[in-house]
Amino acid sequence: MLFVHWLGDSLDGTLARVRQIERPIYGYYLDHLVDALATALIGLGLGLSPYMLLAVGLVIVIVYLVLSINTYLETYAFGVFTLGYGRLGPTEMRIVLFGVNTLLALGVGLGFHVGDLGLTILDLIGLGVAAVMLLSLIGRAARNLRVLVAREPAGQRQA
Repeated sequence: MLFVHWLGDSLDGTLARVRQIERPIYGYYLDHLVDALATALIGLGLGLSPYMLLAVGLVIVIVYLVLSINTYLETYAFGVFTLGYGRLGPTEMRIVLFGVNTLLALGVGLGFHVGDLGLTILDLIGLGVAAVMLLSLIGRAARNLRVLVAREPAGQRQA
């Protein structure tokens, strides 16, 4: 189903452009609304599975959605829509999910215990991915704020 989601998400805009029936604002709105819902469902699905703690699944969802919000804020502030963070973007995240699903389908043992937490390898991967996403957000937000403060120095009135 992840492949079907990726295929549909990747082709909808392209298909509209080929057919010359694109609706940029409607498409932008609908695409990102559906992406947010899909992200929440994937995170909940992972968290409700026996392979990942619900808290870890929700951390991934929260960090991913905050990255998305930052992307939308950048689009407003800079007039440029940039989906990825460095080398990480939705396609790379899907590749990680495909890989993890493949391991689970092959029956690779993911049991792992740290104290009484009962973490799985999937929990550790999820926390690692969330940490990388959070660090990417912090770096990008710091850069954005430096650019914006240079554009709008304090004490100057906008006309």
